[in-house]
Amino acid sequence: MRARLFLLLALAIAGLVSLALPASILWPLWAERPALFATILLELRLPRLLLALIFGASLGLTGAAIQALFANPLASPDINGASGGAALGAVVTGYSLGLGDGYALTIGAIAGALLALVALLLLAGKRADSISFLLAGVAITAVTGAATTLALALAPSPFAFYDVYDWMMGSFVDHSLGQALLAGAITLPALFVIMREANALDHLVLGDVVAQSMGHDVPRLRRRIIIASAVAIGACVSICGAVGFVGLVAPFLARSLTRQHPGRALLPAAMIGAVMLMCADIVTRFAPIGRNLPVGVVTALIGVPFFLWLVAGRRWQKGL
Repeated sequence: MRARLFLLLALAIAGLVSLALPASILWPLWAERPALFATILLELRLPRLLLALIFGASLGLTGAAIQALFANPLASPDINGASGGAALGAVVTGYSLGLGDGYALTIGAIAGALLALVALLLLAGKRADSISFLLAGVAITAVTGAATTLALALAPSPFAFYDVYDWMMGSFVDHSLGQALLAGAITLPALFVIMREANALDHLVLGDVVAQSMGHDVPRLRRRIIIASAVAIGACVSICGAVGFVGLVAPFLARSLTRQHPGRALLPAAMIGAVMLMCADIVTRFAPIGRNLPVGVVTALIGVPFFLWLVAGRRWQKGL
């Protein structure tokens, strides 16, 4: 309970700071030009805050669910190829098929994420060891990355690479409130579906047979988690681009707060992911004037050392 209260407090503080920065420019407008202040707050700051909140919660919660599903702490939407698949689906839909509508891009990204997760399940198996899982994820990420580059290279527009650079690295800048509401309308029901399976995921860690004996339909559970995760990841990636390592770090920290219960870690993982991504977005605002620092760069600077430490720790545990 204390941990959740602390996370709620962290969410509130991060949200207030995200709305207020840069205070030296924004807050003087409150007294001098209240109409402009309201416009900036509602049309620029609020969509950015909501997207960071929704995307961070999605990455944290889906990462925790996928890790529980595959019984592997190295599972996360970016490492297992789901984010790459979503990016590929959005690029193919927007540039190869010429369907630039927001709904079409979202559907394409969801389809790409779903195909990547199904491919991971087929390649790595239901409960693969860490090395097999990691290799399968690397292979899927490499294929989706190469295919995305190919789709951009063959796009009718010669400026396709420049158009999607910021988006590919993750960005919450220049998005509308309508886009934030669209992401929430698609993502939140998917996250709710995953949250309902918290008890089943706690039982699944004991093995498929044990979970089945407790009344859970394991194949149906696996399909439901994969589809819901693909919907949540695809919807966010189609709007904000791919952001790495939040889905790896947040579940790890959440399990340490819930005595390693994967089901109970779902909500804390969502809250930690939201805090991480809001804080990363705040860091990007300290970039030099005229420069755009992608939020994915900030999360990678934190996540890559953590990932290497996690892989090394598992090797030491196995005496390799």
